Amino acid sequence: MPKFPPAITPARGSALLLSLSLMLGGCSVLSPKEKDEDAALAASSGKPVFSLEVDAPKEIRELLEKHLELQRYRFQSDLQRRELLRLLGATDANVRDLIGTLGYFSPTVTVEVKETPEADAPRQVTVKVDPGEAATIASSSVSFVGANTRDPGGAEQRQAIERQWPLREGQRFTQSAWSGAKSQGLRTLQARRYPLARIDKSLADIDADTHKADVSVAYAPGPAYTFGPLRIEGAERYDAVGTARIARLAEGKEYDQALLLDAQQRLASSGYYDSVFLTLADVPTLGENAEDNASAIEGQGEHVTSPVIAKVREAKLQKWVFGVGMSTDTGPRLSVDHTHNKLPWLGWRAVTKLQLEKKNPLLSTQWTALPDENLWRWFTGAKAERAPIGDYNVNSAQLRAGRTKAEDRIDRNYYLQYDYAKNQGVDAPPASSSITANYGWTGRYFDSNLLPTSGYGFAWEVGAGTTLTPERTPFGRLTGRWLSLIPMDERDPETKRRSRLALRLSGGSVIAREDAEIPMTQLFITGGDNTVRGYGYQSIGARSDNGQVIGGRYMAVTSVEWQRPIVIKGNTQDWEHALFVDAGTVGDRLDSMYMRVGVGTGIRWRSPVGPLQADLAWGVQDKRLRLHLRMGFNF
Repeated sequence: MPKFPPAITPARGSALLLSLSLMLGGCSVLSPKEKDEDAALAASSGKPVFSLEVDAPKEIRELLEKHLELQRYRFQSDLQRRELLRLLGATDANVRDLIGTLGYFSPTVTVEVKETPEADAPRQVTVKVDPGEAATIASSSVSFVGANTRDPGGAEQRQAIERQWPLREGQRFTQSAWSGAKSQGLRTLQARRYPLARIDKSLADIDADTHKADVSVAYAPGPAYTFGPLRIEGAERYDAVGTARIARLAEGKEYDQALLLDAQQRLASSGYYDSVFLTLADVPTLGENAEDNASAIEGQGEHVTSPVIAKVREAKLQKWVFGVGMSTDTGPRLSVDHTHNKLPWLGWRAVTKLQLEKKNPLLSTQWTALPDENLWRWFTGAKAERAPIGDYNVNSAQLRAGRTKAEDRIDRNYYLQYDYAKNQGVDAPPASSSITANYGWTGRYFDSNLLPTSGYGFAWEVGAGTTLTPERTPFGRLTGRWLSLIPMDERDPETKRRSRLALRLSGGSVIAREDAEIPMTQLFITGGDNTVRGYGYQSIGARSDNGQVIGGRYMAVTSVEWQRPIVIKGNTQDWEHALFVDAGTVGDRLDSMYMRVGVGTGIRWRSPVGPLQADLAWGVQDKRLRLHLRMGFNF
């Protein structure tokens, strides 16, 4: 147990006695009438009953000015003399308790009061504190007791706690550092494998005479848990087995808090549930008695396989969403989305969208089944839209059907696709259609899928098929894209943020006979918010014989962007500044492609729903300045 000095040493006792005598003398001068007048004046004018001054080093002064008990009573107009004396008498102990959290256990505290009739407050209380020497850590130890202290599966966690233990010999002892160190070690254990880990014993032994602290903590890991089957409670409308697969919580995998939260988030964002809460089923009910809790935990044994319970509240069968938006590429937009979570007879989900936009109206529907045992799901979809592609407006229709699989980091899909495109404009290419078989693979290795700050992503897709009209010609199509976020500099000690480079590459190729009429929607075109900034939406393409911009058979786009946190008065905000260079080209022949370059600057806001980006870019070849707005992160 901590060893504290007596509350008042003889020297401090004399000083405190003298101060209290002065206070009593000063207070006794006031008549009851004068005291009532003071109280009435304070109540009517909002003036303080007394002013408070703390005379101490900066760190201690800031702490006392914020938390000293006296602060609460400064504006209490009906404060009686007896109560004020009690508060002043208790100030010494109050100060010692507060600055003890900073590691000072032998302070000298003096409390003085004087009348100030000419000032805003009728009295002034001064608290003088000489903190003395701060306590330093003489010894610091971490140990593990009980079940699983030698569990090979938890060796990495135990070593991490010992390696990262922040309290070292010679450091100044503070209560916040002591509490933080214990909590950090406990969180490390509870985050993986040991959800019931606890602190078995902890001791901070303070010797106020020598100003030394001996600290020690013993952790009890408790039973090692692995995930059992996921069971959904509260399911009535939707298939509980099928929706449980959306969580992708592998049975038999060791308990991991991050995996549990990810599974909960997948179920919550699936659209089938309005609320989801995941918990382990076989966890003992713990009360306030520490000994009973320890017995209940140890009674579980060393290894437990526990089913996971998902308590859910189901979403409505159908949902309508009306939206209003705007894009710097395509202008204002109205949209209507309808979701049917369980189509009659089929049981699939259908998401249908109507978008009313001047440049890009569309109507689409996507039907998706629940995952099977191997997490593959069937899907089919249809889309009709009009979109500007280069100097033409293209009316297109698309039908698609296949299977898709989403895992923790990798998505796969294979499908058949039918495309039809009719081009409108001066000397427009003829209408054409095609059918292709396609396979796509996407890997995401970012630290966060919502607000990533590091990591990389890579995706590729390959397709092969034939045109159907105006004549049949086989062709192949290959695309790829890559994004890497590379952290730079040292992390900010408080926000843990730092600057980074964002490197982006994408490209594609259509392999076909030179005279093949490929649907425009299967060709490539670039430019705009998400590609080459400084140029209009889908304005960089190949050139037809009459000089019109059309989709091309080859595309290459690259971007280098430096993103850095904005610092205001030493504080790192949720805003970032960016400098970037984009470049892209599209053509029908590799030897005749012409690179377009855009340079600019922008700001980023890390909003709760994803990054909001605003960029001002100059198109070097186009010689125009454009504003680009984008919301969210998508790869």
